[in-house]
Amino acid sequence: MIRHLVGLLITDVVHATDARLRESGARSPLELQRLNLNVIGYSEDVQRRNRELKDFLYNRLYRHYRVVRMQVKAERIITSLFNSYREEPPTLPNHVQRFIPVRGLERTICDYIAGMTDRFAVEEHEKLFDPFLRP
Repeated sequence: MIRHLVGLLITDVVHATDARLRESGARSPLELQRLNLNVIGYSEDVQRRNRELKDFLYNRLYRHYRVVRMQVKAERIITSLFNSYREEPPTLPNHVQRFIPVRGLERTICDYIAGMTDRFAVEEHEKLFDPFLRP
């Protein structure tokens, strides 16, 4: 489905741009730059439909309450990990601590967290904050 949509968008932008180029009568890049319109872009119909799709996805998918909840949880986990490592650098693995003198504490922590999978980040969070879980 996505491949088909991308194909439609590419085809439309090529045809719409070609039509605008012909209508503009511009004969050089300089003449194109002086135009008061954007030559490259979607047709009006595809632009409208693209906007409708983006609005739909934003409202029904990206801002769906379950997605938002997961984003909030993820942000809390990452923030907690960062703050915990910053307050207690010895809780970082030894192989990670070796980068602190070279990269600095915050950069080292950011790089370490950025390399974590979702599952690993959740497990690290549990190890740091669940008093009944063994480190």
